[in-house]
Amino acid sequence: QVQLVESGGGSVQPGGSLRLSCTAPGFTSSNCGMDWYRQAAGKQREKVATIYDDGSKYYADAAKGRFTISKDEAEDTVYLQMNSLKPEDTAMYSCSYSGSRCPFDYRGQGNQVTVSS
Repeated sequence: QVQLVESGGGSVQPGGSLRLSCTAPGFTSSNCGMDWYRQAAGKQREKVATIYDDGSKYYADAAKGRFTISKDEAEDTVYLQMNSLKPEDTAMYSCSYSGSRCPFDYRGQGNQVTVSS
């Protein structure tokens, strides 16, 4: 079983920044993209951003202009830099493998991000 290792969550004031990290073994060599999802209390899980295996990126409207997804292929690690955080960004954030050619279907354990004053 493949284990994704996430880090970087925490508490921050509105307007602050956090960077989430997710180490996903094999995603670079296996034609995988990586997704970041979030789920707020009482709400459905939603996709925040994707970085595809060709390096192109997708952002949900709520993330555009504030969040940046990137990857370090040498480290099999994907990042989510979150700036100008708002209270409505409070959620459990998790990463997962993605893509039709990706042989993996696993999700990280999630990291709590709390934005409050």
